[in-house]
Amino acid sequence: MTFNGRTFLFAALSCGLVFAPTAGLSAQQTDNSSAQAQPPAQPSSGQGQEPDPLKRERTDKEKFAAKKALGNELKGGYKSWLNQDVIWIISDEETKAFKSLSNDEERDAFIEQFWLRRNPSPDSPDNEFREEHYRRIAYANEHFAAGKPGWRTDRGHIYIAYGKPDSIDSHPSGGNYERPMDEGGGSTSVFPFETWHYRYLEGIGENIDLEFVDTCQCGDYHFTIDRSEKDALKHTPGVGLTQAEEMGSAKKGDRFSGGLEQLGLGSMRSSEQAKQFDRIELAAKIMAPPPIKFADLENFISEHKILNGPVFPFDVRTDFVKVTENTVLVPITLQLKNRDITFVTKDGVAKGFVNILGKVTTLTHKTVQTFEDTVQVEQPAELLEKSLERKSVYWKAIPLLPGLYRLDIAIKDVNNPDHVGLYGSSLEVPTYHDEKLATSSLILGDEMNTVSSREIGAGSCVIGNTHICPRVTANRATPVSFKRAQQLNFWMQVYNLGIDDATKSNQATVTYQITQTATGAVILEKQLDSKDLGTHSDQLTVEKTLPMAGLEPGKYKVTITINDTISKQEIAQSAPFVVE
Repeated sequence: MTFNGRTFLFAALSCGLVFAPTAGLSAQQTDNSSAQAQPPAQPSSGQGQEPDPLKRERTDKEKFAAKKALGNELKGGYKSWLNQDVIWIISDEETKAFKSLSNDEERDAFIEQFWLRRNPSPDSPDNEFREEHYRRIAYANEHFAAGKPGWRTDRGHIYIAYGKPDSIDSHPSGGNYERPMDEGGGSTSVFPFETWHYRYLEGIGENIDLEFVDTCQCGDYHFTIDRSEKDALKHTPGVGLTQAEEMGSAKKGDRFSGGLEQLGLGSMRSSEQAKQFDRIELAAKIMAPPPIKFADLENFISEHKILNGPVFPFDVRTDFVKVTENTVLVPITLQLKNRDITFVTKDGVAKGFVNILGKVTTLTHKTVQTFEDTVQVEQPAELLEKSLERKSVYWKAIPLLPGLYRLDIAIKDVNNPDHVGLYGSSLEVPTYHDEKLATSSLILGDEMNTVSSREIGAGSCVIGNTHICPRVTANRATPVSFKRAQQLNFWMQVYNLGIDDATKSNQATVTYQITQTATGAVILEKQLDSKDLGTHSDQLTVEKTLPMAGLEPGKYKVTITINDTISKQEIAQSAPFVVE
């Protein structure tokens, strides 16, 4: 984030300090002043009372040691949660309170209450705010990375805190630019820049325009309140002149006579100069954590009882997608056979309903996530028999910290209440270390497509801006099946690629390979350059569609290998499949 006119701001703040009243001095400052006016205390002769060592002032060395001890204690997932997961939305008061906690039990309770305070539906078992927050982090990492994770960039910061803008004026290549009159008019050449427009932001105002400029031309767009910063010819004499400079009524050197922006003289200069403090105020508001909309809640989310009943068979698959170092998005996919659902026909339409209840608990039986939904399957009555051979899919993505959990799911056939299915399994959420090359799950599906901007990160089977529903089997060891008329789609993300310090770009090869399981013969192999998937990002998404018509029936395996030249690391993911 860039602020021009720093000297002006510093001077203003300095003046505020100079004229601070004496009554505003801290207790420590007052005590020090009194100590200077009194003679130094004489050493104890052994006859007087010794000073209480617990009430004495700590030395700088002791204060530093105490601060270091707190830093050592606040580590792992708690440190990452504070400094990464919620860094853009947590208030200063909440940060101070969290750092003052003395044990993990208090920290867990604080984190739970932190999300509850922001839950738009406190009585719901789902926390829409938390789910949306981690979706935004995942989107920022995928779209705004620039030699550093997307959540650390200014665009990522604003997107995570305030969501998608209502419109974006994008100039990804820079080049020729016709200035509007409120920027001085005339033509110039600019660096790549974007202007994000929000119609309304609570606590900030209406019609908010935020400008981001990529002055390094390396993909790192930083927030600025100086609209002249995008001007690539600002310091080049005789070119990129404003309208007033072209007419001779102003000189280019006049731009640098002071002020927040260096736009030059123009017909609207006075009105724009009057808005300088508005721009400073906007920057202060936009970079502050967004306000908390809901007050503290005293009760935790109520626990749900897992249902019991006759067997209603269904298959479950879990995948893992990195959001931050210590938060992982866990898509859970349920697959049900339509034949196992009870349908009721009315007015020529056959309808079946399945209630789904899921719960994720820790090893100490503490509930950390719950979800409830109803799957509806609807068919014209005359087509019901044919549809019974199909399968229905339910998909839910939940954010979790790395660790070992238990996942319990119960389903109930609404039209046959005694027909109940249960699933229970351990759930080991992986840790993604910053310096270690890693990947998400490798997902195979028969349909994959890019979603519209309104659907990004939302909806069933949508990860980032891609819709892909995983094929599900009874267990991981059983390969998924495809018919020769179908297409094989695979999706995987790669994390923590090395970034070259000079070029701010990655340098790795991505190889995908199809082999025949029985013979080990390589049926297909192709190599891609990581720069073709995202030049400046340490995170890439590998997605490919292959027709099955060219493969003979049999068992196969798809393998994706990443070889990172910069970090000297290699990683591979494989998944078996069958062609029928």
